[in-house]
Amino acid sequence: MKASELRGKDKAGLEKELGELLKAQFSLRMQIATQQLNNTAQLKKVRRDIARVKTVINSKDGQQ
Repeated sequence: MKASELRGKDKAGLEKELGELLKAQFSLRMQIATQQLNNTAQLKKVRRDIARVKTVINSKDGQQ
């Protein structure tokens, strides 16, 4: 997911995206705990996407 894609969304869409990413992160953490996750790089990608979404949300808050 790119920041330019996120900037095109409204705040409600960003909040929804953030919720989905947080659920995905929780699921990946549970898979790691139960030794079911083979590709641990997925967790890093999701964590960075969460940070990216939060950054865009904060920048939109600052503009208004």
